[in-house]
Amino acid sequence: MRAGIILRFNRMDIKDMRTLRAMVEQDRFSTGRSNLDLHSKDQSRHPPRVPEAVIWPKKTAEVAEIIGYANKRLIPVTAWGSGSSLEGNPIPVEGGIALDFSLMNRILEIRDEGFQADVEPGVIYKELNHKLRHRGLFFAPDPGADATIGGMIANNASGTRTVRYGSTRDNILRLSIVLANGEQIEAGSRASKSSSGYDLKDLFVGSEGTLALVVGATVKLIGIPAEASAAIITFTSVESAGKAVFEIMRSGLEPSALELLAPDCVGLINSEYELGLGLSPTLFVEYHGPSKARLEEVLEMTQDMCQDAGLLAFRSGLGREERDRMFEARHRLAEIIIRNHPGCSHIAIDVAVPIKAYPEMISMVMKEKQKVEIPVYVFSHAGNGNLHVALEGRTGDEKEWAVIEGINERVVSKALSLGGTATGEHGVGIGKRRFMEAEHGKGLAWMRQIKTLFDPNGILNPGKVF
Repeated sequence: MRAGIILRFNRMDIKDMRTLRAMVEQDRFSTGRSNLDLHSKDQSRHPPRVPEAVIWPKKTAEVAEIIGYANKRLIPVTAWGSGSSLEGNPIPVEGGIALDFSLMNRILEIRDEGFQADVEPGVIYKELNHKLRHRGLFFAPDPGADATIGGMIANNASGTRTVRYGSTRDNILRLSIVLANGEQIEAGSRASKSSSGYDLKDLFVGSEGTLALVVGATVKLIGIPAEASAAIITFTSVESAGKAVFEIMRSGLEPSALELLAPDCVGLINSEYELGLGLSPTLFVEYHGPSKARLEEVLEMTQDMCQDAGLLAFRSGLGREERDRMFEARHRLAEIIIRNHPGCSHIAIDVAVPIKAYPEMISMVMKEKQKVEIPVYVFSHAGNGNLHVALEGRTGDEKEWAVIEGINERVVSKALSLGGTATGEHGVGIGKRRFMEAEHGKGLAWMRQIKTLFDPNGILNPGKVF
C-alpha cells in the first residue's frame, strides 16, 4: 500500500515477453530458471522472490524503452548490480523484470586534471581503482564487496575510508537518470560546488532504485596520498576502545580509517590471514599525509590519547603489505563469519550514532552480547559511529531467531534514542522498513509523496523503504 492506494501489478504475458525480448539482443533477455534464481536473492536472509524475466541493457536508450513500456503495462522493475547488498535491497518482491546493469560497465572518460571520471553503473569500483592507480588517483568509497558503482549509489554505500573521504553521496558530482516513465534527465553537474536549484542528485543517491534508475555518473577522484602510516592498537575492553575512538575524532587528527574489531572478530581473521593479532579489542587506524615526519607525529599523539583510555599495546609503522592484508581481512570479515557458521542464517545490524554517543552505543551492544549464547560479532567503522553487529542463528530455529530479532529491535531503538539511524550504510531494503516511521516521523509521509511524484505507478523496486 502507498498513500492509501493498493498497488496492483500485471503479470507478464506472452505479448509482454515478445515485446521486451525485441528491445535487446536475444542473449540479453532470459526467462531461464538459473538466471531467474540468480536474481532472486542478495546476501541477506530475506526469502528469495523470483522475477519473471531478466534483461541486460547495454545502452541508456534500451533502459528508457524497457522502463517506459513496463510503466504503461504496470510491470515492476528492479535494478540489479552485483547482488552484494545485505537488506534485501534488490530482491524483486513483486516479480516483474530484473534489470541487470552488469553489461553497462564502461569507464567512459577519466579527466586526470579535473579529478573526475564518467562511468556507467555496472562498473565495479575495485576495477575503476585498479585503472586509476596508474594515474595516481582513486575513488574513495570502499564498501569491501565487489560492488558496482550503480549499487553503491543506490545504497549510498560507505566503508573503511568514509571517516576521511565521505560516503558515496559525497563523491558523486553528476548523475544520468531514467525516470519511471522512460524520460531521461541529468542531476548535478561537473562543477565541484553549486547553489543552483534543488539538489536532485543527492535525492537519488540512497533511494535504492525506488525513484529512478541511474545509467551514468560523474564521480569525484582523489589523489593518492604521498605517505600513509598505520597502527594496530589493543585495549582492555571494547568500551575503552570506544572512548579512544571519541578522543581521536575530537582531536581533529583526521584518520583515513578507524576500524574497531571485538576479540571474536580478531580471532576469526587471525585464523584465515595469520595476522598474529592479540585476542583483545583492537583498533586499526590509518593516516594519510604529506610526509613521514608528520605522520609519525600524528601517531605519537594518537598513542598518548589511547594511554588514558585503557591501552594494552600500540604497534605502529606498519608496512604497506601488512596494511593491505589488514584491510583485506577487515573487508572479508562478514563472509568469514558466515563461512564459519554452516547451517546458520545471519543478520547484520547496521546502526550509526553521533560520535559522542559511540561509547554508550557500543557498551550497550556488548551487554546484549553477554546475555546470549548465540554467536554475536561486533565490529565497526568506528570513526563515524557506524556499528555492525553480526548474529548467526540456526536456520529454521524459531527460538534462536526470536532472540536475534529481540536484539535487533533493542539495538536499533537504542541508536535512534541517541539521535542515530537504523542503517548507516546497508540501506533500508526489506529489513529496515519497520523502523522508518520511528526514525523519520512525519518526514516519512513526505518521502511517500516524493515516491509518488517520481514513480506514480510504483513500478520501481516495489516493497522497499516503505
